[in-house]
Amino acid sequence: MQVTDIGSREDGKIWHRKSVSPKYGVLANVVRNASARQTKTVRFLQVAFDTTGESFLAGDHHGNIYMFDISRNRFKLVQKTGQACTALAFNLRRTTEFLVALADYSIKCFDKDTRQLVSWMRGHEGAISSLSVHSSGSYAISTSSDTAQLWSLDTFQRKRKLNVRQSVGIQKVFFLPHSNTILSCFSDDSIFSWESDTLFCKYQLPVPQDGPRIHYRTFAVTQDGKTLAAAGRTNLVHLWCLDTQQLLRVMHMPPKVKSVRFVDFLPDSFDGGSNQILGVLSQDGVMRFINVQSCKQIFEIGSHEDAITLAAICPKGHHIVAVMDSGALRIYDVRSLNPEISKNDLPNGLNKKRLQTLLRAFGEYPAKYRMFIWRSLLHLPENHAAFSSLTDKGLHSAYMCLQERYPIKSHKLQRGLQRVLSALAHWAAIFGETDYLPLLAFPFVKLFENNPLICFEVVATVIVNWCQHWFEYFPNPPLNVLSLAENVLAHHDKELLQHFVVCRVTSQLYAWPLLETLFSEVLMREEWLKLFDNVFSNHPSFLLMAVVAYVTCCRAPLLLCTDKKDFEYFFHHRNSLDINAMLKEAYRLMDSTPADIHPSTALSDFEPLTQGQYPIFNKYPTFIVEYQSQERERIREQEVEYLRERQEVQELHAEAIRQQAEFEAWYKQQELLLQGEEQRRRILQEEESKLAQQRARLAAMKRELKVKELNLIDCSRRRFLKHQQDQRRIQLKRLDDEIQRKMALRDQETATAVQDIEIRQMELDAQRQRFEQQLAKEQDRVTQTVRAEVDTRRRKAEIEDSTFQNFIQEDADVSQTNKKMLEESLAEVGQREVDAEWQTEVIKRLEKAKQRQEKQRERLVNLSKQTRAKEEDVVQLMLEVEGKQWDDVVAKQATLEEERRAAATVDAQRRSLISQETEETEKHHGKLQKSLENSLNHQRRLRSPCSSRGLLHKTQGETPNTSSINQSDHSTGFSLDRCRGELDSKERELMQEIRELRTKLAARARATDFISPSTSSVHSH
Repeated sequence: MQVTDIGSREDGKIWHRKSVSPKYGVLANVVRNASARQTKTVRFLQVAFDTTGESFLAGDHHGNIYMFDISRNRFKLVQKTGQACTALAFNLRRTTEFLVALADYSIKCFDKDTRQLVSWMRGHEGAISSLSVHSSGSYAISTSSDTAQLWSLDTFQRKRKLNVRQSVGIQKVFFLPHSNTILSCFSDDSIFSWESDTLFCKYQLPVPQDGPRIHYRTFAVTQDGKTLAAAGRTNLVHLWCLDTQQLLRVMHMPPKVKSVRFVDFLPDSFDGGSNQILGVLSQDGVMRFINVQSCKQIFEIGSHEDAITLAAICPKGHHIVAVMDSGALRIYDVRSLNPEISKNDLPNGLNKKRLQTLLRAFGEYPAKYRMFIWRSLLHLPENHAAFSSLTDKGLHSAYMCLQERYPIKSHKLQRGLQRVLSALAHWAAIFGETDYLPLLAFPFVKLFENNPLICFEVVATVIVNWCQHWFEYFPNPPLNVLSLAENVLAHHDKELLQHFVVCRVTSQLYAWPLLETLFSEVLMREEWLKLFDNVFSNHPSFLLMAVVAYVTCCRAPLLLCTDKKDFEYFFHHRNSLDINAMLKEAYRLMDSTPADIHPSTALSDFEPLTQGQYPIFNKYPTFIVEYQSQERERIREQEVEYLRERQEVQELHAEAIRQQAEFEAWYKQQELLLQGEEQRRRILQEEESKLAQQRARLAAMKRELKVKELNLIDCSRRRFLKHQQDQRRIQLKRLDDEIQRKMALRDQETATAVQDIEIRQMELDAQRQRFEQQLAKEQDRVTQTVRAEVDTRRRKAEIEDSTFQNFIQEDADVSQTNKKMLEESLAEVGQREVDAEWQTEVIKRLEKAKQRQEKQRERLVNLSKQTRAKEEDVVQLMLEVEGKQWDDVVAKQATLEEERRAAATVDAQRRSLISQETEETEKHHGKLQKSLENSLNHQRRLRSPCSSRGLLHKTQGETPNTSSINQSDHSTGFSLDRCRGELDSKERELMQEIRELRTKLAARARATDFISPSTSSVHSH
């Protein structure tokens, strides 16, 4: 095993002698030590192949980017970034440029030839894990754990950004091969498909519910973009069909595999892009290659001791570059690893005779392997760089308006046809002048719709080999080639050729339509594919034999045709033809045609396109093409000049027309305005007349409505008056009933009150009798007491001097007078007390009656209460005055008694002061009498008769002789009789006042009851 230490060299050879280890298939082992003296290895981190599969990029953790060319056995340092790279990718459109994702989360684009920085793209906030470039080389997708960003590689500007939640990270976002579809894979095992142009979500793969969760980490897609392989933290690998969005197969890796780090398909030239071998790198550092159909392991690379951390597979499946755990690069030759693959890898290894034998036996190739066999038979070089240089020139001027001549429903197919035809026109100038080229290329464009490179190379190979000598008589049909077909037809079917001659049908009419369309107008898809399986497997002359075979197989209907238009229609439309019989006839013609007229003598053998660059195509009259090109260019310039002048004339004409239209529009507008004004004036007059009529009708309607309103008001007023009269009548009736009821109630109450008064009168009579009896008893007791005191006083008075007789007599008279006044006052007080009690009872009953009345009665009650309160205040005041006066009298009586006692002890002094005492006593009695009179006039009620009796007792106790006793008895009896008479008269007067008061109260209540309902009825109305 060769080990190449590139060290600090910037270029050199990868190996000194090419030798492949038959056991391990290792072509070379590349390491890089920091210096010659040190053994410290600089680790390689990332590798990426270009589209040719012959070169790859490798970046180490020092930031050095190397280009390794396996076909030339050279390596070269193309860039020093100064920091480790996390992803590498080639730009497919400009083969000299490549993308590098760096550790500072930025992306840089460098040119590997000039080593210049082309662009610097920023926008990620995390480490970039992958870069994916679209097959057209116009767009790229960079992926980190938190976002994926779509970049335009023409402007190096960010077009779109995909953000996700923090809980769901992004695993990988990438383009599908030869498609405008983007796949986005997330950490929750969800996979979405998006349209790259519109970013419309096409579908989502269902998340597997059965079995353990895989936790997808790595993904791979076949070259045809139909199968997706996904694996992760288990030993399971899921294979998805992207056309049906279904899980095709679940592959179980060996038990020693615990998780999968990396998966990728191994391309195979025989599988037509549906790769059948999948490489699976597991956690043990071993990469196993398994057939996905049989699930059998074909070979493996790496080992536990020499583990692989990352790998990249050549797009053509020739080599595998692995980054080892030691940091070295190891290049594997796939053909040495698997001999079965080496047998079927190169087209030169195919046995053409065997394929022809199989083709004659089955009539066609298997549809699954047809494209591979065609590519192998045609030896397509797949010159990506050369084809890109052709497509970079853009659309050819001859095919700018292709859709006008050849309209196609599918816009994608239309663009593909324009792209291939433009590339052919840029490759050879004659193809820009060939009118039938779209008809010739269309079936191949439709067949290779998703791979324009293969389509271009197939069409170019067909033109170079099966269209030999076609362009020698350009722009006329290839008469030399048509004559070859006519010679064969003349040899094998003279009758049919004679019929053509008779009908004036030349080979340009029966052979050239088949050749210029390559039978696409007369055969179905499956028939056409079967025909070209045989065409590509035989000599280029087989195509002419197929034309003759088609004509001879259809000789019966052709012999019946005599009109030239019928022949034209026949060779431009599909006919009922057995393709197998036609092919059999073509093989018969190939074998039985004499060599002197056989087309193979005039046509060269098959020559494939050259590698790297396409061959120069000049097998045509260049002067004619150049002349046509010049004429076309001159005509184009004249057309441009004519179109420019025509455009100017059209602009002037349009400007004149526009101005004329403006003038006409202005005049028309003025006329319309005048007409509109006149019309509006008429409309206004009509509207005014209509308005006047409407106003007249409205006034009439208003008058009618006013009359109706007045009538309604009058009717309502009359109805209301009638209703009010009825209400008044009902109210008066109700008032009369109420008055009658209240009168009856008043009469009843009056009768009850009279009865109560009579009963009270009887009670008063009884009380008066009891009072008289009490007075008599009291008089007897007082008389007895007075008599005892008189006896005592008489014994004491005998010793007094006779000078006191007059004084005593006068004193007795005064006492008698006081006694009468007190008796009268006592009788009057008793009578007033009785009256007051009776009045109180009457007032209580009246108050009970008044409480049932309304607010007016309550006022009377309140007024009565206020009056009684005032009377009580006056009585209280009088009582206070009386009490004070009685206190003065008692005090003076006490003083008088003390003076008398002093006079009894001091006789000598009393005699000297008799005159003075007499005068003072008279004055005192005068004052006392006056105070008693005032008290009797203002007092309504006396405190108690006991005080009078006490006073009488004290007054009579001082009478010294018997005559005074008799006089007091006589005066007492007279006072009682007079009191009885006064009581009777006062009682009669009181009864008369009570009756008058009741009459007034009844009249006032009636007046109040009559006024209150009237007032309430007025308020209600």
